Amino acid sequence: MALFGIDDSEAPSGRGRSRRIGGWLFTVAILGVCLFALVPSPYVIDVPGPVFNTLGEVTIDGKKVPLIEIPGETTYPTDGALDLLTVSTVGDRGNTPTWFEVVTAWFDPSKAVLPLDSVYPPGYSVEQSNEDGRVMMANSQKDAIAAALTELGYDLPVTVTVGSLTENSPSDGILEPGDVILSVGGRSVVGVEDMRSVIAENGVGKPIEIEITRNGEPMTVSIVPELSDENPPAPIVGVYPAIDYDYPFEVKIQLQNVGGPSGGQMFALGIIDKLTPGELNGGERVAGTGTIDAAGKVGPIGGIRQKLYGALRAGATWFLAPKANCDEVVGHVPDGLHVVAVSTLEDSLAALTAIESGRETGSLPSCATG
Repeated sequence: MALFGIDDSEAPSGRGRSRRIGGWLFTVAILGVCLFALVPSPYVIDVPGPVFNTLGEVTIDGKKVPLIEIPGETTYPTDGALDLLTVSTVGDRGNTPTWFEVVTAWFDPSKAVLPLDSVYPPGYSVEQSNEDGRVMMANSQKDAIAAALTELGYDLPVTVTVGSLTENSPSDGILEPGDVILSVGGRSVVGVEDMRSVIAENGVGKPIEIEITRNGEPMTVSIVPELSDENPPAPIVGVYPAIDYDYPFEVKIQLQNVGGPSGGQMFALGIIDKLTPGELNGGERVAGTGTIDAAGKVGPIGGIRQKLYGALRAGATWFLAPKANCDEVVGHVPDGLHVVAVSTLEDSLAALTAIESGRETGSLPSCATG
């Protein structure tokens, strides 16, 4: 029987309609997932960055130059590598990674997914972050030179001044650029890391006394530290210190577009290797990271897991890690990389001596053994 020109035998069955609806819903779901994957996320991703051999060359303005150059002094041949490691951040407030990139990064042990606000707090621009990194890099190079030359027996007078104040600084109206900092919390200042550690011990909300000279006149001021916008936050007085050492000769460190203080240890080792006979690393490829102060103390850094993978990909078999970062290292060392835990420049030199000789490396302290 035909009704309104439709043959009952040709009408779709209920099962056929269900298949079509199911296929349509599946297609919509797939499109939804794809569109969601392309939506910007509230995260950024840390990945292994470029690796620089402190014994080698870098390109500046299209020209190859030594990363560490010591003109006018006797230097010695080196071999292998003492690699400085970096971390690159994918994304910023203007261009965050997609959800697809974030989910992919979660399953990649060489990457770290971080909340956007922890890296770029509201009101903290990429330009400010880059400037902070530039200042920290400049100071870390000065401290590295001082640590290396002090290790080699040179006496280096140091002057710490207020370079500038941060935005909304707790020191605003109290300290001024050019003030010479003599002591913090009653302790003499020998470097940036030393100053930071004293302020950290003091904590926030409690005044700390800072002894300075301004235009040659001594005075003591009191400042209440506040928590920084860094990741992780730390007590600060809101100044960019400027460090000046009276070096016996010039040491040039040439590295562009890299910020932060974490290359200090490897700069110091590269300087010592160039100024002493023999190969400090025995010709091996050794990587490492860590801040350093003029006294040779090696301090913790961020992104150490990404740096472990960066070292391995660069061909390193040994990695010098700050002991203070060991809790982030244990269980995350890629196969083929041997990690040595160090707290001082002397620890690192002892490790390199063992690596160079090829003997007793099994007794070197790891993050697992301390």
